[in-house]
Amino acid sequence: MSTYTSPVSWFGQAEAWLDQRGKPAWIVAMILGFIVFWPIGLAILAYMIWSKRMFSCKSRRGVTYRSRTLNSTGNSAFDAYKADTLRRLEEEQEAFEAFLQRLREAKDKSEFDAFMDERARIARANREDENA
Repeated sequence: MSTYTSPVSWFGQAEAWLDQRGKPAWIVAMILGFIVFWPIGLAILAYMIWSKRMFSCKSRRGVTYRSRTLNSTGNSAFDAYKADTLRRLEEEQEAFEAFLQRLREAKDKSEFDAFMDERARIARANREDENA
């Protein structure tokens, strides 16, 4: 009797294996796919874009790491320290992301204000030309 693994489980295992190794492994798989047979590379690229693996800053690797770090070591003092440190780091990350968002919004506002000022200047110049 043969042991048949369905394509879905094979694909899931391959996906998990690549996720454990991070984005570089996905890129290598895509390049190898293009070398072997270009539609394979194209399919991997499409999947990476569709699943947001291509452009995400956060990797799935961090999720599995985070779940592993929640396991108890048996030492309550260390576990409390670890939980407090992880919480503090997550708060710092959230604060930094909020800071970056405020910077982006300020930049967008200044660019928009400059655009509106230029439009107003051009409109004034056009009116002055019409009046002259």
